[in-house]
Formats: sequence, structure tokens, C-alpha cells
Amino acid sequence: MIKTVLFDVDGVLLSEERYFDASALTVWEVLCSEHYLGLCPNEFKTQYTDNEIDEIRARVFVQDQVLKFLKSCGLNANWDMIYLTAAYQIIHLLEQIKVTEKERITHWVTHEINREILLEMKDVFAETKYSFDFESFLYDFQGAEASKAGLFTHLDQVAQEKLGVDHTVFGEQGELWSTCELISQEWYVGDPYVLQSTGRPSVQLGKKGFLSDEKVLAEPEAIADLFGTLKETGIRIGIGTGRPKLETVEPFQHLGWLEHFDPNNIVTADDVLTAEKVCQKHAGLSKPHPFTYVWALSNKQKSISECLETVFPIENGKETLIVGDSLADLLAARTMGCRFAAVLTGLSGEKARKQFEEYQADYILDNVLGVKELVLSLAEK
Repeated sequence: MIKTVLFDVDGVLLSEERYFDASALTVWEVLCSEHYLGLCPNEFKTQYTDNEIDEIRARVFVQDQVLKFLKSCGLNANWDMIYLTAAYQIIHLLEQIKVTEKERITHWVTHEINREILLEMKDVFAETKYSFDFESFLYDFQGAEASKAGLFTHLDQVAQEKLGVDHTVFGEQGELWSTCELISQEWYVGDPYVLQSTGRPSVQLGKKGFLSDEKVLAEPEAIADLFGTLKETGIRIGIGTGRPKLETVEPFQHLGWLEHFDPNNIVTADDVLTAEKVCQKHAGLSKPHPFTYVWALSNKQKSISECLETVFPIENGKETLIVGDSLADLLAARTMGCRFAAVLTGLSGEKARKQFEEYQADYILDNVLGVKELVLSLAEK
């Protein structure tokens, strides 16, 4: 019998499409904007049509092949996907000037790559020819270990090989990662919420954001009915998402979903970042690490340290159903000893079925609305 259902958000309740749009625009801004590398400032602006966004995304992520590859490696955080894509492109660009700028490149890639460094690179690129190559990412990462740590390590190795430098900082979640995070938040939440979301002011103003333009993966009323039915049958529901709190709470409030949840049963990326700061020896607590779901399951009554000391599989794990669209969610559920329901509304759609079958997901559903029938049928057994 299922007593608790924990939902992921992106690819389950809300479409990931706007996140991926914002991710592509972030990479594009790093490369093109005068505030960063400034390689093609005439092609950068803060308001694009949907068709223009589609064209940029198709180019940056190679018809979404880069996104699908990173998702297949268990990477769940859009910020990491943005960073890997942007950092790789910077490495590719630096490779084109390494003969004449060896000393500068060595300095740049062995120190924190902040916005000042990017502006220094901009000055150098202004006097040379360059070309982007987004497709080569797929070839150069074929041998990478399928994990966040493995991908970051591989990025470092690629940089060292291409640039002829013994040590680089690309494998660390440093200033360049933070720069990408800020830009992506500017795109996603828009000017009014950037400071609240990041604690930092916008570098580039003029973005309206996507918070008011979310795409829902089923009728909002039907999803609200799902939440209500589960609660009426005595089942506790919660959220374990890689989204920040603002980007979870605001859309849920707008869609009329928030009233169904105890705030302590909603764990977001903000909670994960807090946990990583509190327990620095436990870096990398985002999914597939089970921390997100463990804390949601505890109703935040356990301390962060207690959650991290959890013995797996957890007691009565089969009484909890985790609903997700990605391998990262499945692996977290498996570590915990919980049941896992895969939904086919993520980036790969129906094509994800084969991977979920290979990893022996407990249940595979067309969409999140199938959870109601599944849970009610399990209650009858």
C-alpha cells in the first residue's frame, strides 16, 4: 500500500520546455552579449519571438541532442547543463587562438573564470576570427562517465588536451558556473524576481521571464483533482524538485495547486544548496542523490545531517511512490528502496520507455494523471 507520493516537477507536472529555452538563451548570451564574450552582439537581444528561441535552441543544443545526452547521463540540473555547454564552447574558442595567446589562455583557465576574465577574452576575440562548433560536444563527450562528477572531470580533461595546459578549473563549480546560473535566472524569472531569486542584481536588464508562461503537462484542473483525491484517501503528497523555490511556488500558486501541499513537504534546489553549504563534505546533493526526496519524506522534521546519515534502503520504503521523468529520479528512488513511477512526458517522451524498461522502473505511465488509478489500484490489493 502506498502512503506517500512524492512528485518531481519538470517533465512531470510542468513542461521543461521553458527551462530548456532559457538554458539555450543563457549559452547564447555568454557567447554573444557585450556583457560577456561579445562575439556577435548584433545577434543578441533581451526579447525574442518563440520562433527565434526555437532557432537558437536548435543551434546551441543541436536539435536537443546535447540535452538528451546530458539527461541520459543522469544530469538533472539545468544549470549544470548550461555550464557544460557554455564552458565547452569557450574551450573550443580558446583552442582557436592558443598558438598566439598561449600565456593568456594558461592564466585564464587556471584561475576562476569570472565576468572580468570573460571580458578580457572578449577583447582578444575582437581581433581574431573564430567559429562555433556545438555539434563537437557530442563527439568529445562520448567517453565521459555518466554522472555529474564524471562529466565535470571529462570537461577538465577535454580542456587540458585541447589547450595544452596541465591544470584547468573547468571541473569545478566556480565563478563561471555562477555566472551561467545568474544569466539563466534572469531569463527564467525576469527582471522583477532576479534579486529575490539569486541575491544578486541583474547584469542584463530587459527580460520579462517565463514564470507567467509555464506549459502544463495535463489540464491544471485534472492535476489539482489528482492531488485532492490522493489526500482524501489519506495519502501524503510532496514535491522533490530541482527547481528553485520561487520557480516552484509561484507557478503552483498561479495554477491553484499550492493549497494541496504542506510547505514542509516541498523540497527545492534552494534546500539542496543550503544543505551543501551546511555539510560541505557532502557536495553534489542534487538528484540522483536521494537527499531531495529523503527530506521531503521526513516533512523537514529531520535535520539535514540526519537526512544525510540515512541508512538505505529506508524502512518501509515500498510505502512511498516517487513519480519522475528522468533516470536521476529513478536512481534516487532505487537508492531509497522506494517504488518508482516513470512518466513519459519528459524531454524524450515515448522514447524514454526503453531506458525505463532497461532500468526496471516499477511502473511506466503515459502522464502524471495515471498516478491516481495506479495508487487506488494498489490500495485495493
